[in-house]
This record gives sequence, structure tokens and C-alpha cells, in this order.
Amino acid sequence: MSQFPSCSLVTPTYNWPEALELLLLSVLNQSKLPNEVIIADDGSRKETSDLIKRYQKKFPIPLHHIWHKDENNRKPAIMNKAIASSKYDYIIEIDGDIIMHKDFVKDHLSLAERGLYLYGSRVNIQEEHLTTLFKNKQTQFNFFSKGIKKRGRTLHIPFLANRFKKENKISSKLRGCNMSFWKDDFIKINGFNEELVGWGVDDSEMIQRLINIGIQGKRLKYKGIVYHIFHKEQDKSKVGYNENLEKEAKEKKIIYIEKGINQYLRS
Repeated sequence: MSQFPSCSLVTPTYNWPEALELLLLSVLNQSKLPNEVIIADDGSRKETSDLIKRYQKKFPIPLHHIWHKDENNRKPAIMNKAIASSKYDYIIEIDGDIIMHKDFVKDHLSLAERGLYLYGSRVNIQEEHLTTLFKNKQTQFNFFSKGIKKRGRTLHIPFLANRFKKENKISSKLRGCNMSFWKDDFIKINGFNEELVGWGVDDSEMIQRLINIGIQGKRLKYKGIVYHIFHKEQDKSKVGYNENLEKEAKEKKIIYIEKGINQYLRS
């Protein structure tokens, strides 16, 4: 696109203000700012709201905090509420434990195209580097930085990024921590499925329904770089149930789910 679409950067968070602060610092470092940032808070304690209030005073763009009560993992619901509140055409989704390369937002917007969603990978920050990371509030990395894995993913080479073809099925490399899509496409499929419980597949199940309405995917490589802060794995006890819902969406070509973003949209 010759002109970038207006966009909302949306991120879920839950009781990890140290990681969220690094994310917010990386927003301030962007070469192209989003039009707004929305924190989708799945019931964090006061430390998170205090952090957000502090950053709201210094942010050059609107920084919104959408919160609901902590009732275990309800990420699909809080993300639906956040995206329902968004004011712009294009949604860039990251996780609350992500540090963005300075051109991250610009990279997503440069490849935004109707009929398409985008997804990128991540560079993992290792556990032994976390003390240094948080002490120094580090938000910039490169190929030679300490404490990272898969260094090839740090390479920002924009002219190579356009060679990837459009896809009609979900890639095994899809990660909800780094993807973008059009808000009106998201509303057409009724957003995230709130029937999903606990951790797992909420992003890929939603993307499957986008595919079911004819939206194609495109991988971001050498663009759209993010750094993922190490954390222990979440409870995966409900993932089998969720995977069955995703399988059903694929096999039955399900488009619209019952319990989704429609609950929060103003008529």
C-alpha cells in the first residue's frame, strides 16, 4: 500500500509489569507510531495499572487500559473487549512479554493489504539474561546481542521481506505474539472464541476462521521483528479441548462463533 492504514496496537497482559514496561518503552522507540495502544488486561493487580498511568502521562499517542476481573485465563474475552474499543482500521497484535524492533509497526503497515493477515516469528530472550534485561531496561538488540537464541531472526533486511507468497492455510510458524489483520475482517468472524478455555490456540482458531472467509496469510521474515522475554510455560491442561474446537472450525468451515466480540460492540 502506498499509504499506511491507521492502526491500533493491542497487547494482552497479566501481572507482569516489568515485561509490560519494556514493551511500552519499545513503543516509544518506534520509527512509525501506531495511532493508539490498547492494553488488554486479564485482571492484573494494582502494580500494572500504576505503571500504565505513569506511561499515559508521557505517551505521545493514546494509551488505553481495558481491564476485567481475574477469573483465570480469559484472554479471548479481554482481547475482544480491547479490539471492540479500538478506533482504527488495522489491528497489530503482540503479547505483553514482547519487545519490538524499532521498525516493527512500520514493517507491518508497509505490507498491510486487503484480503490478507500477516504473521511474524520471534527472537527468544534466554532466562539467564533476564536479570540484566530488567536492570538495564534493555529494548534494543542485534545479531551480536547477549542472551538471545536464533540470531538469524534478528536480521532486518526489508528488500528480502517481500518475496514470501500468500498462503491459504495456517503456518506452523504462526504466533499470536506477532500478527496483524483488518478490524472489519475480525468483526465478520466475531473475533476470538470465548468458548476456548485456558491457554492455547485462541489465535490460530481465530485465524482459521479468517481463512474460512477467504483471507490469506503472509509471513513476515526480515521484517516485523520482535524479542520474546522468557517465562515458564503456562498450564496446558485445557489445550486438548481448545485444539478440538480449532479442528472443528477447519473441518466444518466455521466462520462465525456465538460468543465473541459482538457482545462489546455498540450497535
